[in-house]
Amino acid sequence: MMTFRGTEEYENGEMPSEESITAMTSLMAEMAAAGVLLGGDGLHPSSKAIRLEVRDGQRHIVDGPFAETKELIAGYCLIQVASKQEAIEWASRCLEADMGNSRGVDLRQIFEADDFGDAYTPEARARASAADANISK
Repeated sequence: MMTFRGTEEYENGEMPSEESITAMTSLMAEMAAAGVLLGGDGLHPSSKAIRLEVRDGQRHIVDGPFAETKELIAGYCLIQVASKQEAIEWASRCLEADMGNSRGVDLRQIFEADDFGDAYTPEARARASAADANISK
C-alpha cells in the first residue's frame, strides 16, 4: 500500500493542478492496465475528518483538523506487485506524477493470512473468506 503524506497546502484545501491530476490519472490507468492497481483515491483534508481513540478504556471522538499535518495521509494506492523493487518503482513514478502535492509516499506491505501463523485459525480464515466474498469490487 502506498500512502501519500499531506502538506500544509493540502490541509488548507488547495487542490492539485490540472497538470498533476492528468499525470496521476494517466499513471493510475497505466497501473490498472498492468494489473497492479487494486484501488486508490485522494482523501479530503483532516478538517473534514473524525478520529476515534481509546483512552483509559473509553472511546473518544475527535473532530478534525488535526495538528500533526506532516503525518496525515492525503491519499492512497493499493497495489499488488511481485517484489519490493517493483513497489518502489511504481511509488517513485507516483511521487513524480504527484508533482509536490504530497510530502512523500510511504510503502507498507499488507499482511496475508499465512503471516499470522497458527493464530489465524481455520474458523478465522472462513470468516475472512466470507467477508471478502461480500465486499463489492
